[in-house]
Amino acid sequence: MASAAKRKIFNDPVYGFITVPSELIFKLIDHRFFQRLRRIRQLGLTNLVYPGALHTRFHHAIGAMHLMHDAIEVIRSKGQEITPDEAEGALVAILLHDIGHGPFSHALESSIVHNITHEDLSAMIMDRLNEEFSGKLNLAIRIFRNQYKKKFLHQLVSSQLDMDRLDYLLRDSFFTGVSEGIVSSDRIVKMLNVVDDDLVVEDKGIYSIEKFIVARRLMYWQVYLHKTVLSAEHLLVNILRRAKQLAEKGETLFCTPALHEFLYNKHGKREFARKPELLETFASLDDYDIMSAVKVWVNHSDRILGKLCDGLVNRNLFAVELQKEPFKKEYLAQLQTKAQKKLKLKKDETKFFVFTGAVQNNAYSTDNIRIKILFKNGQVMDIAKAADLFNISVIAKPVKKYFLCYPKALR
Repeated sequence: MASAAKRKIFNDPVYGFITVPSELIFKLIDHRFFQRLRRIRQLGLTNLVYPGALHTRFHHAIGAMHLMHDAIEVIRSKGQEITPDEAEGALVAILLHDIGHGPFSHALESSIVHNITHEDLSAMIMDRLNEEFSGKLNLAIRIFRNQYKKKFLHQLVSSQLDMDRLDYLLRDSFFTGVSEGIVSSDRIVKMLNVVDDDLVVEDKGIYSIEKFIVARRLMYWQVYLHKTVLSAEHLLVNILRRAKQLAEKGETLFCTPALHEFLYNKHGKREFARKPELLETFASLDDYDIMSAVKVWVNHSDRILGKLCDGLVNRNLFAVELQKEPFKKEYLAQLQTKAQKKLKLKKDETKFFVFTGAVQNNAYSTDNIRIKILFKNGQVMDIAKAADLFNISVIAKPVKKYFLCYPKALR
């Protein structure tokens, strides 16, 4: 347990008081790599649609750790042995599961870093922390990478019913005000058990799991894949791509030192492996670096960059169309021609203002580690077969939709 001198309690708006369970975890939370998560919003630009969505990845990581602590206690109470070291390892793994997220994570991954994901960066940062903490994160890293003998511990960190998903659904619902995302996390955690090294849910919790799957599906369409959120995120992607294009031509752009490093250089997995100092630079990059630059770029001499930045800063977002079928090439070409004339663009510049893409909603995947229900007779069954309220196979079917963005002036 944490010593009296280092005892720390967080007052969380979702769960109430959360106690930091150990000295190691207190030191990790205090570390500059983790404190950076206070400066990275959990939902990126979603606040442009839901003004309350200003919570951070710091909030989420602490909340997920709290749920992990409760889950471990519940599973222990049902006769499953989890040693103090294993418990701490699982708590550290969930605490650090998002530590590699950059500012506006998915926008960053597709614009100013190359062939490297936030999962890759999380693993690298955990390795770096393990060096600093003299190997005390060894077990946590093995659990995180699913290399530890007790596989259910990894499932608590990453699966279709992990503490990450439970927290973000409840937290994102709370801060956006979208009540469809409210799930009974407390009941779900109390129904957890382990059978043959697999995480299972006792049958008394089956309706809570059905609600959890429905909540995920609804939250994706109403929040994570909301068409205006898509418009804002892709506007930011195009801003960063244009900035990168100008940087490659040697144009001078206002940047913080951290943003300058990634804007003016091409960094991917190989570069991160070769230059350990790059991880430090990445770990100093947050939302403030990006938005400070975007605010200044509004007045940049490059008309394309200035116009895009003005749209984001003043919330003059693209119009969005969303449909189940791909958009016809003729319609796309027609809008691009219209944009070229109305906005006085060169042909290759229209791609920044008129573009299409696709999004997919996977509420429950039958190909992934499945959610298993434990019945009183000892039988274990996939939720897709066990559910009787509705046909989960319908919910489990991935839904793909296509979006088209263009300036509202083209309507």
